[in-house]
Amino acid sequence: MKLALFAEIPVPKPWTKGKEQRLFREQIEQAVFAERMGFHSYWTVEHHFLTEMSHATNPEVLYGAIAALTKTLRLGYGVRLLPKPYNHPVRSAESVATLDVISGGRVEFAGGRSGTARELAGFGINPHDTRPMQEEAFRAMTGMWMNEEYAFEGKFWSMPKRTVVPRVVQEPHPPLWCATGSIDGHYEVGKLGTGLLSFATCTPPEEMAVKYARYEEGLRDCTDPVGYKIFDRKAALAIGHCDDTDEMAREVGEPSMLKYLQYSFPLYGEMSKYAASWGKDGGLGTFSYTQDIQKAVDEGGGRAQFDMDEIFATGGHAIAGVERWKELALRFEAVGTDILFCLMNTWDVPHEKVMHSIELLGKHVVPMLEEREQAGKLKAAAA
Repeated sequence: MKLALFAEIPVPKPWTKGKEQRLFREQIEQAVFAERMGFHSYWTVEHHFLTEMSHATNPEVLYGAIAALTKTLRLGYGVRLLPKPYNHPVRSAESVATLDVISGGRVEFAGGRSGTARELAGFGINPHDTRPMQEEAFRAMTGMWMNEEYAFEGKFWSMPKRTVVPRVVQEPHPPLWCATGSIDGHYEVGKLGTGLLSFATCTPPEEMAVKYARYEEGLRDCTDPVGYKIFDRKAALAIGHCDDTDEMAREVGEPSMLKYLQYSFPLYGEMSKYAASWGKDGGLGTFSYTQDIQKAVDEGGGRAQFDMDEIFATGGHAIAGVERWKELALRFEAVGTDILFCLMNTWDVPHEKVMHSIELLGKHVVPMLEEREQAGKLKAAAA
């Protein structure tokens, strides 16, 4: 298993002069340091209108800055929003190819359909069209990457025969991933034949096995992958912070995590109403899972409640001291996680604390995982 640094780029209020600029500079510094400490990759979201939670609205510009300062760190779109009119498939193909060129072939590409009413409504998108839009965009992009000249005629987009430039460095195209938050969505991602980006927020590592099993069902039923072949890798996003002791880690990481959850849960819960407003007879379609989120928000009086002691005890987050972090990493590895995404600053974790967390993971967890990988290769070779 590999470790990846993941970022939402929160900018909590008050928005004092220079704060946003400082946080972006710190983000670049964290990514560069993560490469030095042996992390596999750096990923960010694409979000819109989420004020304090995420200012990663145009992340490909940030990727370019990081690419110029790194040599081995892989750069992940985590995710690029694929529905219309967020991003046209041609523009997405061009963006990815440009980054692949300037980074020397270090791009990982993940697509997603978006999960908040604030974003979808802001762009006037019918949520029930987002899944077919996502698949159509994937197929159009890979067609552009794999063919010097390409034309397509879809339900949502079309293009006469054109040569889309620049050309990707990784042939025939960069690794493909897709994100999902629902159990049924895991099956649908598997049917696309892409890698899986799943969520381990408030979810113990062992419960990820249920999600992974549903994804693997989809892989078995995949007869027409959106890329040139099936890419069957699994990544899980965990809220993580590592410190010298469990107590120190929780003191820093848990208050920030709680603010993030209390801000984000109502956003995702709102999808139940938004999807119903577009659905036939008020149906939620593929967003039915958001009913449970909205119910938790309603029962909490407009704010979902979280038992941080229970979350810590079960491994529902990766906020811990070094030794417990090692244990959690092995638990994620044991259920089949290929890359563990570490969301280290969910709200207002100080930059120096994030850097210390990256350093501790780089010194203690990354080497452990590398040793296990090497031992596995030797064992396989001997067999």
